[in-house]
Amino acid sequence: MAKESGLGMTLTVDDSAGTGRAITNDVTNLTWGMPSGEQDTTGLDKSGHERLLLLADFSIALTAVFNDAATTGMFQIFKNYRTILAGQVGRTVTIVHSGQTLANEVLFTDFPLSRNADGSLTAAVPGVLADGAVPAWS
Repeated sequence: MAKESGLGMTLTVDDSAGTGRAITNDVTNLTWGMPSGEQDTTGLDKSGHERLLLLADFSIALTAVFNDAATTGMFQIFKNYRTILAGQVGRTVTIVHSGQTLANEVLFTDFPLSRNADGSLTAAVPGVLADGAVPAWS
């Protein structure tokens, strides 16, 4: 595989009804991590650390421009980030780049909007792993 930029990436997030919506056009910045916990198991007889990997996790943070288009805008996707009657449910988040796909069930934990000094209206939406499945690229 050759070195590449992040251009051409797509992002799909389920709406509250479970329908995947491509919101790539609204998202201006995206970061994600797939950390694992660790346990220090270093014995008194060692001069360097010994560790075990523990539970896998996933977190995501997206920055988006406000768009309240009827079915495709980011506002429609995140305004009901809590499904009140059924309790919070995971939303499938799919990142695709260069033929590689990363899909996870995510709980979005907040939907903060910000009206910035320059007049722009943006959201910085955080999410965390919902279902215990180990994140993996396919």
